[in-house]
Amino acid sequence: MTTAPLETTAVPPPPVEAAAANPSFKNAKVLVIDDTAEIRMIISESLKIYGFTTLVAEDGVSGVEMARQHSPDLIICDINMPNMDGYATLTAIRTNDAIATTPFIFLSGATEKPNVRRGMELGADDYLTKPFTHQELITAVNARLTKQAELQRQSDKKLDELRGNITLALPHELRTPLHGILGLSSLMIEDHATMRPEDVLENARFIHESASRLHRLIENFLIFSQIELIASESKRIETPLSAPPVRLHECVPPIAKAVAERHRRPGDLQLLLSPAELLAPEDNFKKILEELIDNAFKFSEKGKPVTISSQMIEHTLSLTVTDHGRGLTPEQVAKVAPHMQFDRRTYEQQGAGLGLIIAKRLTELLGGQLSIESNPGVETSVRISFEVPWC
Repeated sequence: MTTAPLETTAVPPPPVEAAAANPSFKNAKVLVIDDTAEIRMIISESLKIYGFTTLVAEDGVSGVEMARQHSPDLIICDINMPNMDGYATLTAIRTNDAIATTPFIFLSGATEKPNVRRGMELGADDYLTKPFTHQELITAVNARLTKQAELQRQSDKKLDELRGNITLALPHELRTPLHGILGLSSLMIEDHATMRPEDVLENARFIHESASRLHRLIENFLIFSQIELIASESKRIETPLSAPPVRLHECVPPIAKAVAERHRRPGDLQLLLSPAELLAPEDNFKKILEELIDNAFKFSEKGKPVTISSQMIEHTLSLTVTDHGRGLTPEQVAKVAPHMQFDRRTYEQQGAGLGLIIAKRLTELLGGQLSIESNPGVETSVRISFEVPWC
């Protein structure tokens, strides 16, 4: 049983500056878990004076249950407790999805300090060594809640950006090809008796292009959902031992030429490929290639080259796609994410903002890395790299 007291057992009036430091935390719920009644009372009463709502539990088992029921904004927990110690309590909290991200502060006696690192490795956010002052307690609580509030703010900001990008891009991407398909097919139905064969062929080609664009959009949504599911389970895409290696110098050219033809820019394609092999599922690797090459053509102008090169340095195989389009700033590179399209209101562009992130996620699930180097308005290179130990 832990009996180390706070530095003082009195509960002094809160300093004015401390009480007013974080008015947004007023009524925040703090759960205190400690098997010593005196410690629970002192911490609870101190927090109440500063405007916090407190919950108390006398052991880890009841503490975890209370956390599940009340979803506190922060948990303060002793390490050395019977039945379920602080480490087990923290583990139970972190494995429950509903409360897994709750800020967690450990209370430790001076003799337990060497074990604090273990708690941090399990996911604790901070610790207080007993005895500690009331001001140290409030400072630690405010610091954790401030950090959590900032994390939530950043998360909300990203969510708002995602909503905005989806709202802006998705209706356009779905409606544009669909309108083309419906409009031209209706025209062909109404005027089929008088249409010239060459007009029928031209309309049919446009319908096919629009349908292909719509199909690719739907396919990318489904693929991205599958990728995120695999990543959320901390899995990797394994390559069957019986699968033949992908020969880059044979695999890349037909995909690159097909993408260049789709953008009506076959003359802009440059291939600088060395003979190389990679052990990876061919379909996944082809998808990475298609998205990277499509991005390069999509965001560069006709007449400017798109270069695809490969090289082997020691045991690392790299493939680089380079274009000379408008590029990305360092801030934009750092913000590459699902449905993220930069300057869409300024530049008319197709797509739902999934191509680059699909390529990145797939590369990582295959054990590789994707990096972006960009000089805005001059050149952008996207490189995928894989370790090839047998070479």
